[in-house]
Amino acid sequence: MTAHIALRPVAHADFAVLYEQQLDPGATRMAVFPARDWAAFETHWTKILADPTVVARVIVENGRVAGNIVVWGQPAERLVGYWIGREHWGKGIATATLALLLEDVADRPLLAHVAKTNVGSIRVLEKCGFTVSGENLATVPGGADAVEEWIMRLDR
Repeated sequence: MTAHIALRPVAHADFAVLYEQQLDPGATRMAVFPARDWAAFETHWTKILADPTVVARVIVENGRVAGNIVVWGQPAERLVGYWIGREHWGKGIATATLALLLEDVADRPLLAHVAKTNVGSIRVLEKCGFTVSGENLATVPGGADAVEEWIMRLDR
């Protein structure tokens, strides 16, 4: 990978780029998670940034916002999630980002819920040491059908 990846805290000024990234229909299909309208998006991110237990980082690739990565939840069940803008796909950014975050966040175990159809994200998690520890039927906000997902876990 030739890209330079860095993580920094999310700022309100990043919301516009992150908002546009989560609107991408291809990304929402892959993640099996619907886009939010601006008001819901801003409310969601304002709540995230107000919680001192959440680790929220912007992914910066060669000086451009490429997405975000977040760790949240109770100590025994910390969760990790990430969103990469489509123009940054296929460059190893998600894997590099997750590896960087794992160096800084010592919480273990870490869990990730991933749609069974999201092969790319499953591969990212596996490359970083996550293994399947269970499965779940998740309700998608605003969705009519439940989503089959793997629960992936990192203990080391």
